[in-house]
Amino acid sequence: MRPSHIALAVLVTAVWGVNFVVIEVGLDHFPPLLFSALRFLVAALPAVFFVARPKVAWDGVSPARAKLRAWGWVVGVGLALGVMKFGLLFVGMNQGMPAGLSSLVLQIQAVFTALFAFVALGERPGRIRLAGMVVALAGIGVAAVDEGASGPLLGFTLVVVAAVGWGVSNVLTRKAAPSAPFTFMVWTSAVPVLPLFALSLAFEGWDRDSRALASLDWTGVGIIAFVAWVTTLFCFGSWSFLLRSHPASSVAPFTLLVPVFGMSSAALFLGESVSPLRWCAAALLVAGVALASLAPAPRKRAVQRVDTPAPALPVEDHEAHASR
Repeated sequence: MRPSHIALAVLVTAVWGVNFVVIEVGLDHFPPLLFSALRFLVAALPAVFFVARPKVAWDGVSPARAKLRAWGWVVGVGLALGVMKFGLLFVGMNQGMPAGLSSLVLQIQAVFTALFAFVALGERPGRIRLAGMVVALAGIGVAAVDEGASGPLLGFTLVVVAAVGWGVSNVLTRKAAPSAPFTFMVWTSAVPVLPLFALSLAFEGWDRDSRALASLDWTGVGIIAFVAWVTTLFCFGSWSFLLRSHPASSVAPFTLLVPVFGMSSAALFLGESVSPLRWCAAALLVAGVALASLAPAPRKRAVQRVDTPAPALPVEDHEAHASR
């Protein structure tokens, strides 16, 4: 990678790490589900007027069915990524999950992605990847012990489930294989807006939401603008550019810097302390995710057939992309 592209990758991961601190501050201004809904509202709705409709991989079906399939993937990824991942992440942090630890624990998504890819895509992980998954899970176990002794376990559990949602969205995105990842991200960001607003009204209440909106100040506006335009549109667009310019194996390892920036910025700006157990969990989790990410590409499961296979038909190549 060129030095300028390396600098861009580091910048993106730094912004994603600091974003956990911004979320922590934002939760002082907004209820968590309303906060998440506003993030996607500001990020998606202006952008949908300037991007084309989403296009995904297709296997020769009719144009009408191809469009229906594209919208199906958009809705599926939008619910998994927007409602399950970010909704539960914001709620978990609101329940007391520290920003730095959240940035670390969320990286367990690499393990869930590998597990779901094995079930849904037939990607059989090799020994190195399996070893990395075991090490990462050990790190989560150590972090759970530390959080159970020093903080609310509910918030920790919600962030782990948020990582499950991230893993689901990754596999759905790979199945969709969007030809224009940034356009796909814009449309998927529009999906969770209404569900998150509905959940906010149901669980946080109209009074709480209306008070937060009525007391909106310039700090709150800046927070929403940062999480919507900087961390979502700018960072995702930059990441898509890097993935188009370089092999995924060269770009993906930079995500290991996210918890480094997340924990460092949380300690610097929020005064979060890092216990010895948490350092141990960080080392295990980062090492495990590194093994899982840098291992050779997983093999497809062999499917034994009893009949004579028909000649393979040519298929159109599409750019594969993993959502963030």
